[in-house]
Amino acid sequence: MSPAPVIIAIDGRSGAGKTTLAIELAARLREHHKVSLFHLEDIYPGWNGLTPGIERYVSAVLAPLHRGDPAEWVSWDWAAHYDGDTRTTQPAEIVLVEGVGAAAEAALPFLAAAIWTDSPEQDRRSRALARDGASYEPYWDEWAAQEEAWLAGDDVPARADIRVLNLADGAAPAEVLQALQYLPALAPVLLPELGARRGLQLRAERIDADPDPALLFESLFGRSANAVWLDSSLAPDGSAAAERSRFSILADDGGAHGQSVRHSSGTTRVSVGNASVTTEGPFFRWLDGVWGHRTLRGPEAYPCEFTLGWLGYLGYELKRETGGSDVTAETPDACLLFAGRAVVLDHVERTVWLLVLDTTDAGDWLETARAAATGAAVGQAAASGREDRASGAVGPYTPGHALDFAARDSEVSYKAKITRAQHEIAEGNTYEVCLTTALTAALPAAALDPRQAYLALRRRNPAPFASYLRFGDLTVASTSPERFLKITADGGMRAEPIKGTRHRDADPARDAELRHELASSPKDRAENIMIVDLLRNDLSHFAVPGSVSVSRLCAIESYATVHQMVSTIDARLRPGMPRAEAVAACFPAGSMTGAPKVSTMAILDRLEGAPRGVYSGAIGYFSLSGATDLAVAIRTLVLTDQAGAGTGLSLGVGGAITADSSPQEEYEEIRTKAFGVLSALGAEFPVC
Repeated sequence: MSPAPVIIAIDGRSGAGKTTLAIELAARLREHHKVSLFHLEDIYPGWNGLTPGIERYVSAVLAPLHRGDPAEWVSWDWAAHYDGDTRTTQPAEIVLVEGVGAAAEAALPFLAAAIWTDSPEQDRRSRALARDGASYEPYWDEWAAQEEAWLAGDDVPARADIRVLNLADGAAPAEVLQALQYLPALAPVLLPELGARRGLQLRAERIDADPDPALLFESLFGRSANAVWLDSSLAPDGSAAAERSRFSILADDGGAHGQSVRHSSGTTRVSVGNASVTTEGPFFRWLDGVWGHRTLRGPEAYPCEFTLGWLGYLGYELKRETGGSDVTAETPDACLLFAGRAVVLDHVERTVWLLVLDTTDAGDWLETARAAATGAAVGQAAASGREDRASGAVGPYTPGHALDFAARDSEVSYKAKITRAQHEIAEGNTYEVCLTTALTAALPAAALDPRQAYLALRRRNPAPFASYLRFGDLTVASTSPERFLKITADGGMRAEPIKGTRHRDADPARDAELRHELASSPKDRAENIMIVDLLRNDLSHFAVPGSVSVSRLCAIESYATVHQMVSTIDARLRPGMPRAEAVAACFPAGSMTGAPKVSTMAILDRLEGAPRGVYSGAIGYFSLSGATDLAVAIRTLVLTDQAGAGTGLSLGVGGAITADSSPQEEYEEIRTKAFGVLSALGAEFPVC
């Protein structure tokens, strides 16, 4: 008896390309493994034999192979319409079984993974008839009816580990092989493939150019379904805030290595081209598996920590993995794409870095990106819809329909929640409660262009951590000024919480008064210091003992629409610590929960009564260098395409409540924080 093999089923309706996929996948796996291949069409007892064929396959083939024994089975003679000869399928390290019913419910106890293959119906018919000729055509309808009857009671597509749309373009085998590597059950056997994934090579090119980022993003990634623009839109003028605005990153999930992931309530779905793989389990554990190791260094003289990797957002409801309760959000708890190619803009050196993983199409992409970078000159900014900042032109973007926001909480309701939060503080259940609410709106389809809305936001309120994320039917447009957490490739850690806000004033004297008022406010300093203490504790869980320090306390930074109070906490990651778990230890940002974090999150669940979604989560990158840089998702507009119902918009706003908070002042603060986004869209804070 041989060791029990890993059995992978490739299922799908007739003509979906299962056989070709299995043969080509087997060829790729044989580079590192011994592989056997079994075709169910050899065992079905005739054109009306789908169900008995599945039964024979499970008992005669799967059961012995699963024990590590050879499988002896009786084939079907399609010409004689009767049983044929006896055949043997030998066990191997990996056994691929393919055919209609390969992943049937009865087969599940024997399978390590199930793949469902699909194709458009007309393609399936023509493919099947081309393969089997006229002998199949009289039986097509009969066989198709059996498939539908079987699937009505055995929903294989819904429970398949991997689903692939096989367009017969040759891409499916490589996409499925990448998807298989995400299945924990296959990780031990696919170690050679996983090792190759970590042995990637980077090609890089530096260009002396200062392109308009909006033009460049539209040129390279404007038609990509999934694309990310981490946009340091605040001019690097030497200030502390501008120091964080050196780099912008533009990327999509195209190319040979491009992938995207969505996680919701414990389920992670990775898309690799036309293939997708679904796994269950905590997201931060999944993230550590795909990012937690330093696998790629930057080129010589490259000043940025990002060397390709994962980019996107983590939603607030991931708190279920970090001590918070399990709340279901309307949007995914995380959306990331893997960029195997990207453009990095250095706004200080006025240079462009083109980064791409070394694949057969890398040269073509570099040529395209080079032309786009040199063609998107700043002088052409008008074509991108960007108005010259120097002219002071920061007019709003007006959608093609009236944009009226509604508040989840009326003024009376929000103030009542503030009072309830203060009661929790008085009872000793918390020290500070970062209470939030949301403004929502709906527009007819095509009434709003998400890209134009974002360009208006970045004109109105430039920020060091602005971002534009597009994930199919979901768009995130953020002008966040706040860093959540940075971990450098060599283990440096930094958090920069913001707590304390005043609006800007057109009169310079009054503006200076407001800035001084914030700097000298005992209440705001107390709020900020409480969050600093919370983050010192969060960082200490994974930091070198004694390395946690506060290098800046209650400093004032000024942005286009607000003054903010900011502190900086530094630490050093202990060698060998899992980086994704270090992120989880600090998530969600203490500046968006209050202190102590876990008990306050429970209070917030009761007070707010609704999920936050993207808002108050984190936006940024997880680099193959082992570095990450994440912003807090504030000043963030979330747009969702609602099937048949246009576009939904959501804007989260909130503030920290302490024992001496004034409900009226706190309500005015959320109006101040919403102003930058609402004014960019020509909208106003709802009166209610």
